[in-house]
Amino acid sequence: MDFLTIKLQTASHFSIVFLIKRFKISQIQFSSFFYRSFFYLLHRLNMLFEEDKYRFMHAALKEAEKAFEKDEVPIGAVVVHNGKIIGRGHNQTESLNDATAHAEMIAITSASATLGSKFLDECEIFITAEPCLMCSGAIILSRISKIYFGTFEPKFGAAGSVYDVFGNKNGLEIYSGLMADESRNLLHAFFSKMR
Repeated sequence: MDFLTIKLQTASHFSIVFLIKRFKISQIQFSSFFYRSFFYLLHRLNMLFEEDKYRFMHAALKEAEKAFEKDEVPIGAVVVHNGKIIGRGHNQTESLNDATAHAEMIAITSASATLGSKFLDECEIFITAEPCLMCSGAIILSRISKIYFGTFEPKFGAAGSVYDVFGNKNGLEIYSGLMADESRNLLHAFFSKMR
């Protein structure tokens, strides 16, 4: 967690406390509807990414939810070209009995089929969790230009957590923390359910 993230979370907390004291309402009266609405507004004011980036990451989260429903590790990915989703994928390693059936691999394969090209150099990929070594290699080889991911992966992450595969790979841009809480919460819910 970087300084900016801590600063934004602290500002959000103090803003809620201020509203509760200012309008003399209890925390119970500050219902979940208002809570969500308030955070939505704060989120809009403090957006670190452009609005369409959140929309694409939301689509990746929807893919992750599909994996969750199938008792797969809930990771989802979408590939975007010129503002349009051209490839989607979610983990299917258990259902396909295939260790390579990661969300990123499936989304990249789908995007390549859509464009009719093995190179996706004008594309962006949105992933709910940091890519592993295998998926990072596929991203590099497919020449995707930008990576957006949600939460870091402390066991297998290859974009800085455990490994740093990307380094300075020909102008590849990597952005982390996009909807990280939502991605992390889904993973925690899955692993709690599996215990």
